[in-house]
Amino acid sequence: MIGVTQAKRILRELNLPRKKISSSLSQAIGYVLAEPVYSKIDVPSFDNSAMDGYAFFWEENRSTLQVIGESSAGSSPEIALQKGEAVRIFTGAPLPKGANSVIMQEKVVRKGDEIYFEGGEAELGKHVRYRGSQCQAGDQIAQAGAKVSPGMVSLLASVGVAQVEVWEAPRVSLIITGNEIKELDEVLSPGQIYNANGPALVAWLQQLGVRKITPLSVRDEKEAVKEGLTEALESSDLVIFTGGISVGDYDFVKEAVEANQVQELFYKLKQRPGKPLYAGQKSGKLVFGLPGNPGSVLSCFINYVKPVIRSWMGEAQAWEDVVEIPLAEDFEKKIPLTQFLKAEVKHGKAHILQGQESFNLIAFGMADGFVEIPEEMQLVKSGELVKFYPW
Repeated sequence: MIGVTQAKRILRELNLPRKKISSSLSQAIGYVLAEPVYSKIDVPSFDNSAMDGYAFFWEENRSTLQVIGESSAGSSPEIALQKGEAVRIFTGAPLPKGANSVIMQEKVVRKGDEIYFEGGEAELGKHVRYRGSQCQAGDQIAQAGAKVSPGMVSLLASVGVAQVEVWEAPRVSLIITGNEIKELDEVLSPGQIYNANGPALVAWLQQLGVRKITPLSVRDEKEAVKEGLTEALESSDLVIFTGGISVGDYDFVKEAVEANQVQELFYKLKQRPGKPLYAGQKSGKLVFGLPGNPGSVLSCFINYVKPVIRSWMGEAQAWEDVVEIPLAEDFEKKIPLTQFLKAEVKHGKAHILQGQESFNLIAFGMADGFVEIPEEMQLVKSGELVKFYPW
């Protein structure tokens, strides 16, 4: 049995088999760029107006202009302005030849084809977006390792980028063990429970950007668990078991991984919840055996599997998703294990919630993340800084 820090170091140092894929911009949200992106065009690609108003050639002390035409967004006016002339212009419309300034429509008085404005209200170059002022063709606009966000999609689309190179998410198989497990559309008999772990893990995986998820339920039978793992290893990059990893008479995951020649990375950690956590690898593929209780499943997934997947997808800070925050109340730990506690952040402090038992999911509905109380600490005083892992 090893400690939490050692287990995380083992996973962090894995040589994960990342793979680049070309993705359409619309499908790349949440993925990490595997290569830098360069602008295809100058942006703006033409001098244009930042306001509704009048475009003109600026001259000092001039306050009257003759309006000779109009320029709207999407148009291509064949107008060449002379001194003393202006065109009615709208936001985003191209500046006509000879124009170098725009005055807002609110700053002028128009009478017929003439506009009047007070001295000082017009400035040279005012309200003009010049070609290439955002970026020029060939400029790097996104670096490798950046996560594709809705804002980045807007940026890349504006320069004509339709495809990007990203790191592919792993294909994941979820193997839910337990004779007592029933799906949500089934009627429970005495001694049976609903499958809470499967939907929760699918939701987490989808949130992380995993698109290829294969759920599989198996009975607590040695051959069924073994064959389920064999099948999953053939079709997936990462396999997650829930339940069956302890040492009970109906726990067969450990035997299944050994029968499938999976190399053990670690088994059992000095932590609560989730002491009987397993991690192994085979031919670049990873296998995690999580305990069966929902609280333990989510704790182990968030603290170990989640950063592995984020790292697999190219996130450089996958293991750095932790902050230090003061504890709201004293907490005394009665066990010599690292403890992960569901907590809510209010007014800048972490409040440890009631209902920390592994079977109890009520606190998950309120919690913002986990507080970590290290193995060697017994008492943490109110106001002391603790590690907090936000969800």
